[in-house]
Amino acid sequence: MSREPGAIQEVVKIALEHNATAVIMVHNYPSGAPNPSQADRTLTTTLKSALNMVGTRILDHVVVGNEGCVSLAERGYL
Repeated sequence: MSREPGAIQEVVKIALEHNATAVIMVHNYPSGAPNPSQADRTLTTTLKSALNMVGTRILDHVVVGNEGCVSLAERGYL
């Protein structure tokens, strides 16, 4: 997913269309270890704020790579 403001709006729009009370974000790093980047943490924070405005929570943001997966919630970023 792009980190453009339009991408944030699209996620909020989809959450509203589905009457979601919570979302889990997942994306992959096909090239290697699933270590969340600063950009991943920033995106999570931005989406958390945007979704919070419409009453939707982010339960987790999972990064998947060749070597497994990492939960940002488990790492304390949510």
